[in-house]
Amino acid sequence: MRVFKGEVTALPPDKSISHRAALIAALSEGTTEITNFSGGFDNQSTLSVLKDAGISIRQFEEEGAYGRRIRKVVIESKGLWSFHSPSAPLMCNNSGSTMRMFAGILAAQPFASELIGDSSLMKRPMKRVADPLRLMGAAIELSESGTAPIRITGKKELKPIEYRLPVPSAQVKSLVAFAALHAEGETRIIETVRSRDHTEVMLGLETLVNENERVIVVPGRKRIAAKPFYIPADPSAACFIVALGLLARGSEIIIRDVCLNPTRAAYLAILLEAGAGISIENERVIGGESIGDILVRNNRELAPLVISDPQLVAFIIDEIPMLAVLSAFASGRFELHNAAELRTKESDRIEALVVNLERLGFDCEQYPDGFIVKGRTATPSGSIVIDSFDDHRIAMSFAIAAKATGTELDITDINVVGVSFPHFFEMIEGLEVR
Repeated sequence: MRVFKGEVTALPPDKSISHRAALIAALSEGTTEITNFSGGFDNQSTLSVLKDAGISIRQFEEEGAYGRRIRKVVIESKGLWSFHSPSAPLMCNNSGSTMRMFAGILAAQPFASELIGDSSLMKRPMKRVADPLRLMGAAIELSESGTAPIRITGKKELKPIEYRLPVPSAQVKSLVAFAALHAEGETRIIETVRSRDHTEVMLGLETLVNENERVIVVPGRKRIAAKPFYIPADPSAACFIVALGLLARGSEIIIRDVCLNPTRAAYLAILLEAGAGISIENERVIGGESIGDILVRNNRELAPLVISDPQLVAFIIDEIPMLAVLSAFASGRFELHNAAELRTKESDRIEALVVNLERLGFDCEQYPDGFIVKGRTATPSGSIVIDSFDDHRIAMSFAIAAKATGTELDITDINVVGVSFPHFFEMIEGLEVR
C-alpha cells in the first residue's frame, strides 16, 4: 500500500493569473513586477509573444517563502499602444489562453499580425475569438474550418459593443475586455453563466449582477497604471495533489498558498459534499484573490461524483479530468452532463477519458456533452497503455491514479505535463512515504 504525506510549498503558480498579469502589464503605463510567475510552457509562450511584439521583459529567480526559488518577471510598457509590428507569425505553441486573449489586444493595434500554434492548438475553434472582434471593427481571418492561423488587421479606433457571451468562456470574456480597453466608449460584456473572474478583478472593472446575468463594464481608453502582482499557487495543479491524497489510504498532505477564488476552487466543495477529508486553513486575501492552505486526509470513503449544473461545470472545467478519474477509481462510478466545452480543449477530453477508462476495465457511455462511468467490470493485468492525446491534464490524471493505486500504466507522451506542471513527478515522488 502506498502512502503520501508531507507539505507542498512549491506548487506551480497559477496559470490563469500569470497569463493575465503579463498581458495587463503590457497594457499598463510604467514598470510592473510580477512575483511567483509560472515557468510552465504556456505562460512562457505568453511572455514570448509579448517580447516578439515589442514589449520589454526580464525574468529571473530569487529566494522566496519556505526556502524555495521563485520566478520574478519585470515588464516595462508605455500603455495601450506600446506594441510593435512583429516580423514573423507569433508562436503560441500549445497555449490557447495566449492565442485567444492576445488576439483581443492585437485587434486594437494599427498593424497586421498573425497568431499560430502547435499541431494541437491549430485544431482548436477560434470563431468565438473572431466574432466579437469583427463587431468591434477589426479584420480577422481564420482557416476555412474556423481555426488558427488567426490573421489580424488591427484597428486603433475600435467600436464599443454590448456582447453577450454565447458560451461561458473566461478566455473570450478576457479578449473582449482587452480589446474594449482600447475602444472609444464603454463596452458591456454579458454572461448568463459565470466564468472565472480574474480579468475583471485584476483590472478593477465594475460588475453589475442581477438574477439572470452578470454584466462586466469596460471603460475605453482609460489609463492603466502599472502595479505589482503576486501569483498564488494554481488550484488546478493542486487538484492533482488533492486526488493523490484522497486515493492513497492513510495519506495526509498540506498544500500551501493555493488560490481559492470561488470561480476556480469549486471542485473542493464538490469533493467535500462527496465526503472527502479536506479542510481549508490560513485563508486570507492578497491582491483581491482569496488564498489559503488545503489539508487533505484520506480517512473517509468517497461517494460517486455526479456533475450536471452548467454553472458548476464552467467553474471546474479544467479539473474535470482528474475528478472523473478520481471518482472512477475511488467509487467505481462518475457522471457528467452539460460539459460539451470539454471536447474543444487540448484534446477532446470526453473521448480521451472514456477511451482510457475503458482500457482500465471501466464500463463507460459517452454522449455529446458528457459521459458516465457505470462501474468496473474487469481489472486488466500487466502494463496498460494510456493515451495522453498530447494533453497535460489527461496525462497527469492517469499518472496520479497509477501512483496512488499501484496500477502499472504506460502513458504516452508523458512529458506533456511540462505544459503546466514541470516538476510534477518530482513532487509526487517527494511525498511518498518509503
